Parts: sequence; C-alpha cells; structure tokens
Amino acid sequence: MSKLIIKGPARLEGKVKISGAKNAALAVIVAALLGEGETVLENVPQIGDVLIMTEILDTLGVKVHWPGSDTLRLTVPEGIGHLADYNMVKRLRASNLLLGALLARKGIAEISLPGGCQIGSRPMDLHIKGLTQLGCRISIEHGFIKASRSHMHGARIYLDFPSVGATENIMIAATMAEGQTVLENAAKEPEVVDLASFLNSMGARIRGAGTDVIKIDGVKHLYGTRYSIIPDRIEAGTFMVGAAITGGSIMVENVILTHLKPIIAKLKETGAYIEETDSGIFVAGPEFIRSVDVKTLPYPGFPTDMQSQMMALLSLARGTSLITENVFENRLQLGIELKRMGAKVKVEGRTAIVQGVEKLCGASVKALDLRSGAALVLAGLAAVGISEIQQLEVIDRGYRHMEAKLRSLGADVRRVN
Repeated sequence: MSKLIIKGPARLEGKVKISGAKNAALAVIVAALLGEGETVLENVPQIGDVLIMTEILDTLGVKVHWPGSDTLRLTVPEGIGHLADYNMVKRLRASNLLLGALLARKGIAEISLPGGCQIGSRPMDLHIKGLTQLGCRISIEHGFIKASRSHMHGARIYLDFPSVGATENIMIAATMAEGQTVLENAAKEPEVVDLASFLNSMGARIRGAGTDVIKIDGVKHLYGTRYSIIPDRIEAGTFMVGAAITGGSIMVENVILTHLKPIIAKLKETGAYIEETDSGIFVAGPEFIRSVDVKTLPYPGFPTDMQSQMMALLSLARGTSLITENVFENRLQLGIELKRMGAKVKVEGRTAIVQGVEKLCGASVKALDLRSGAALVLAGLAAVGISEIQQLEVIDRGYRHMEAKLRSLGADVRRVN
C-alpha cells in the first residue's frame, strides 16, 4: 500500500499538461476489439484502470504493446476469447463494455458483474435491456453475465436514464447489427462523442453522438485505425480547483474548452479568475472563496466526477454551501474524511451542507474512491501541517503522475510505499 505525504499550505504556480481522458480511453480500448488488424491509440494515459483493461484484453488473445509512454498498439486476432478474467473484471467498472464488444465481434460473452469504486449503485439493467432489444440473449448466473446472439438486428431503444455506460455498450454492439438502431435519451458526454468518432474511424456509421438521439447504421466489418484520445476534463478540473483552493495560479494545457464549461462557470461563482487562451485555461485563486450551491447532473450539467473536489474547495468558503448529488448516492461520504481535517460537513440523504471554515488542518485520511482521493489531496495542499493520504492506489487508477505534476507546480508532496 502507498500513501501520499503532503506538507501544507501550498500555493500552486506554473503550467500543467493534462493527460488523455481515462473514461474515453477505456471505452475506445474495448471498442478496438471490433477492428480487424492493428489499432494504434495515442494520448492514452498509463493509469491503473487502463492497465487493467489492457490486461483483460491480453487474456482474450489481443496483442498489447506500448511503443511510447502514451501510445498503445492493439493487434486483434481473428479468434478471440469470450470469457473475461473474473479477478480483473471485478476491479474495473468499465469492463461491462466488453459485453457489447464481444457480442458484436464473437456472438458470445461471459463476464462477472463488474466492480470499481463504491460510489453508489450502478445497475446493469439498462445495458441488458438495450442489448436484448438488439436480439441478444442474456442471463445472470452466480454473479456472471452470460450472453449470446445468433442474429443481431437494429432497434429503437429508449434509455430510462441517460447512462454513459449503457449508451456506449449499446452503441458498440449496434455498430455491427443488421439495419438501423435509434438510441433515444442517450448520454451526451464528451467521452460518448469520442467513442463514436473512434468507431467511425474504423468504418462504423454513427450520427448524432453528443445529442440525445444517436442513430447507428450497422456494418459488416470494422478495421483497425489510428486515433488520438481526447484530454481528460476531470483531471483538468481537478487542477483548476487546485489553483483555486491554494490561492495559486496555473495554466492548464492540453484541454478542450467546451468540455470544461460547467466547471468554469461554477469556479467563477466561487470567485476564481479564469481566462481562456490559445494555450489552454489560466486559473487564479480568489482572495477569498465564496460559498455556492452545486448540483450534479448528466452532461452538460456539472459532472459528478468533480463534486468531491468542489466539496474540498467549499469547505474553505465564506458562508454555507449546498451540494446535491443526483448521480451516485455514495459520493458524499467524502465529508467524513474532510471532517478529520477540520471541515464542517453535514450529509442529509443526497445533500451535503458545507459550512466554510477558516482553515483545514493536516491529518491522516483515506481515499475512499478515485475522486474523493483527489479531493483529499487538494484539501491537504490547502491545509496547515502534514497530511497523509492513504490508499494512494485508488488515486493512481485515474491520475497519471499526480504527485510529479504537483511537485512541478511547487507542492511539497512525496509518495511513501
């Protein structure tokens, strides 16, 4: 087990380059199973979740090679396996996308019910409903999802909730179904758009990604391609909050400004100065942090993956803030750890009442999930004294070289194994 030792308070200054998007990379890596031949992916972050996913593909017979630090080469054989390794799938929520990919490519799939961060219930019912409407037969036995199809056909599918995972799983499978699939109330997240762009580069015919109606005309074959993953909007948002909470100033490079609009708007409400430039986004912390209310919603609303970081920031605001978590109900458990540092957080159902304090104090805290871990790092940077962030492996799942990037910005941080 590793932990991060932080000496605060720090003032982050300088430039930071954002890595490729974790959630986009995971979906694209799985979708590469549909392509005949070799696929080369660029701007892929070598983080924990990505490495687990490539290990899963390796067990299915895919040749995995990293010719560069952020370049991934995948060679998919004609005959691939259909049984995903139980222990690896249990560690990674995005492994549920293997269901749609293996059904499209091989016609049979068997995976355990996926794992990942314990941030709330993330049922597979929308995935199963959509794939069943495409003509697949699916059952759940002894913790495994077993699926097969003899003929997959297009269908009109309505999602009860705009789930990113269900949208991606159905879209992946429908690319090789006969006829047209119309997916209504689809997720609009940038990662969904990136997956559609990747599939189209392989020869798929997908229109409407980024809107709530996606149309997919099935094709018989997809081919290997070369593709670059979008930048990670959540990593960018994390460093933007880092500038605000420490009263520093950071130029955040390698970003897509449109993807960050909800985060920019909320940070401006707290008093942060933000300037959009050709190089990226410049963020300067406010003289004092204003209290604001935050409600998480599917894109283009405020992202649930940034809620924890905002809770850390608002714990130092003047006044009282309300945070409403509308996506994952367990995300508010971060408040327990922040209180160890002197924060005043009261959780009632899906709402957290955050009463700002003058200062946070260093403490030993535990990363409960990926984003709460990042939030505790930010709190540690602003806190007075020494903070120990335990279970650093959880943070490594989604952030590449986080401590190195923080050190380059002037933070006093070190990893202890």
